[in-house]
Amino acid sequence: MACFPMMLNLKDRFCLVAGGGAVAFRKVLVLRDFGARVVVTAPNLCSELQEIPDIKKIKREFLEQDIERAFLVVAATDDREMNHRISVLCRRKGVLVNAVDQPEDCDFIFPSYLKEGEVVAAFSSSGQCPVVTQYMKEKNRNIVTGSLGTAADVLGSIRSDVKAMGLPEEERRALYEMLLARLLADERI
Repeated sequence: MACFPMMLNLKDRFCLVAGGGAVAFRKVLVLRDFGARVVVTAPNLCSELQEIPDIKKIKREFLEQDIERAFLVVAATDDREMNHRISVLCRRKGVLVNAVDQPEDCDFIFPSYLKEGEVVAAFSSSGQCPVVTQYMKEKNRNIVTGSLGTAADVLGSIRSDVKAMGLPEEERRALYEMLLARLLADERI
């Protein structure tokens, strides 16, 4: 079944990653890219995780109380049973959980994405086939550019003024489309 696409605000939200290997490292990078306050718990941390200065590192096995106050949890240990146990605990407490490579234990998945400023394009095969999502990401890399991110910032900054003009929705949309086309044609942005 296809996953519902929903964008979550992770800024300053407590997100726990259980696991200290390469997969956990990749998940930490994504969460940090979206402003999460990340805590990693694992008895051993890969060197890449150890080098990240702005995450909290707890060097021990996962404990049930680790999920207290967590907005979401990523179970990225190398132990399928532990990941399942973490998933069960999270679901019991109403905490969103992703158990890496265990779709039956996931409430959400990590899509492939492109991010330029506030513009985010996400690609998903609902966990079926990562190569498909990578293909979609690469095909759209030339669309989701820094210029598009800048254009979104400019248009976002005038949104309340345009709304205050009292134009009908169709006219507002036409105005935004014209301004977007001009902004994207301007090679200085």
